[in-house]
Amino acid sequence: MITPRFDILGQAISDASRTRMLCELMEGRAYTNKELASAAGITPQTATAHLRMLQDAGLVLAEKSGRCVYHRLASPEVAQALEQLAAIAPADSLYRNQQRKAGELATVRSCYDHLAGPLAVALTKAFLTRGMLVEDNGGYRAVTSDLWHRIGVVLPDRVGRQPFVRPCLDWTERQPHVAGPLGRQILNHGMDLGWLQRHAHKRGLLLTAPGRTAYDQILDFRPAEMASG
Repeated sequence: MITPRFDILGQAISDASRTRMLCELMEGRAYTNKELASAAGITPQTATAHLRMLQDAGLVLAEKSGRCVYHRLASPEVAQALEQLAAIAPADSLYRNQQRKAGELATVRSCYDHLAGPLAVALTKAFLTRGMLVEDNGGYRAVTSDLWHRIGVVLPDRVGRQPFVRPCLDWTERQPHVAGPLGRQILNHGMDLGWLQRHAHKRGLLLTAPGRTAYDQILDFRPAEMASG
């Protein structure tokens, strides 16, 4: 019998600087050593050692592009596991300071490949209220609706081995938002149409005026409601 090496993973995430870098990577983008060092409040030299440990544990991958080396989470499964751990872990003062400085980060952000934060939680509630989603054996099941197409979601013709949509406990709101392929389609569609935009110099996403209008028209979803989650 093969025993999972939880001890290796535990050691990798046991340091606060490493967990802060992992939280930065949970946004879904790749970052350089220097960027991750700045996020964790450590020197690039120290960040190099931490990133090597995260790579050895299978949590992070390094990719060279030109003269720069970028680091990203190793897989969607890693992102999902970290998100669930984050939902039950206490937040430190660094995260709270970043949250205050980031402004829109607290309202609109991505968690790896899907939306997270108050906007994502509020959208999920809207899907349930309008019957687009139903709770099913502890998960979600998407129900055919013309509204899905309008927010960029194409429902599968048949049930696959992996769930098309699953509830994911939001690590700041402590309430579920949608993840899986459905969540990924919503995020990608919003980005493609300019409803959501990346901030140039800080974490998180920006919900644009066209995005607020679109969600309001499609889901009867008020901008004030979106802002408050």
